[in-house]
Amino acid sequence: MPKLPILQARKLIKILKKAGFVQDRVEGSHYIFFRLKDKRTISVPVHKGRDLGRGLLVSILRDADISPEEFMKMLR
Repeated sequence: MPKLPILQARKLIKILKKAGFVQDRVEGSHYIFFRLKDKRTISVPVHKGRDLGRGLLVSILRDADISPEEFMKMLR
């Protein structure tokens, strides 16, 4: 498993959109995304000036059913 980077929420949102997720709604500081194909719902916290840690990133990718290898390919 490749070492995942620490990145901003906006960058993760772009990758989720590449993976087929669409923004469903915003609840406070959390953006909720939905993928119709498999009916998955993902929540991404967006806090100005704060990055997403590796643990949170792994959790979001697991919920989105995106492998770390696939994520790294999308990141490039």
